[in-house]
Amino acid sequence: MKNARTESSLGEHDDSEWLKPRGSNQVGMSQFNERVVLQAIRFHGSMPKADLARLTKLSTQTVSLIINRLLEEGLVIKLAPLRGKVGQPSVPIALNPDGAFSIGIKIGRRSLDVLLVDFVGNARERSSLSYAFPDSDVLFAEIKRQLKNMRALLGPKRTKRLSGIGIAAPLALGGWQMLLGMPSEQAEKWKQLDIRESVQAMTDLPVEFAKDTAAACVAELVAGRGRSIRSFLYVFVDTFIGGGLVIDSHLRGGLHGNAGALASIPLGLASRESTTAPEQLVSDASLFKLEQLFAAAGLDESASFDERALHAPWMTHTSAWLDDAARAIALAINSATCLLDLDKIIIDGSCDRTLLEKLIEEVESALGYYNWEGVSRPEILAGTIGADARAIGGALLPLYANFAPDRDLFLKLSN
Repeated sequence: MKNARTESSLGEHDDSEWLKPRGSNQVGMSQFNERVVLQAIRFHGSMPKADLARLTKLSTQTVSLIINRLLEEGLVIKLAPLRGKVGQPSVPIALNPDGAFSIGIKIGRRSLDVLLVDFVGNARERSSLSYAFPDSDVLFAEIKRQLKNMRALLGPKRTKRLSGIGIAAPLALGGWQMLLGMPSEQAEKWKQLDIRESVQAMTDLPVEFAKDTAAACVAELVAGRGRSIRSFLYVFVDTFIGGGLVIDSHLRGGLHGNAGALASIPLGLASRESTTAPEQLVSDASLFKLEQLFAAAGLDESASFDERALHAPWMTHTSAWLDDAARAIALAINSATCLLDLDKIIIDGSCDRTLLEKLIEEVESALGYYNWEGVSRPEILAGTIGADARAIGGALLPLYANFAPDRDLFLKLSN
């Protein structure tokens, strides 16, 4: 796909310097310093000017000037004064939810989501479309309609605060077409399409693109548990399973944008006698497999995405899927940890949250089936964003391009 964004331009550097939340008191650095202050508030929450100065290493006077500018621009707001301490009450500064907006678009193998996201990362409006397989003509027509609708919902004044559009989609949307029952001509069409350019032709706003599971990882990194974890493997269970990789607080894309491509991890040894390669993780640990089990039993397969999966008559098949999926994911975690020495694993998905909790419990148990001698077993955590993670991650791309100190890196500010 032409859309893949890679990190090849990042080069090699000492990450520790990039992670310090430091501004500069030099003349000509005002915009950079504004972004440093906004980043500090985003990751550490509302705080008084004095605390912002200590965190960013900027002078109190510089921070005061920056806050005044940001208040005039409507990017931050003052909260109620904090009383009860010695001296004058301090006034916390917070991001203004209406300070900026962006639109996140998730193009999935089973559904399309379009979200209007505010400056603090909350979804204000949403639209969804479900389908058996992605038809490019249908999807782009719907995206164009929803972009117009989102602008109308914002109104003329707030539309001026739209910072851009972020798209989250698989790098190979036409892949695995036999599994999905996608016509070969439609699969070939996706191979020829540049998704970002197709959406860019609909709007005068800047358009960003990221692999869908990488975008979901961005959402967790910026707005979820990832803010306090330096290195983790992110697992997202959807129609097809996928993931993202964060090392030293940086989202790592790899040479071809496929770092964290869990779906392709093999589940066994290849045999010289066999002409068939071992199955991949996508075969056992995706919700598509659960759909197939339901369909084979004559049940509504859409229950794989809601609470019905945990009740009769679906539960019998869900239990079988949980056992297979958990052992397969545990194998992938074991392999990844041996290579990367990971401290944490974050698992999220588009399924019902109770089903996700049960899957995590099964994965925890299944990790015990593997030999951890010579390597430390990582902690498993539930993701905090859920089904909207990909669209929210997409929406964060233009917000970061416009308001983060470095538009190309998803940094956390370390204490």
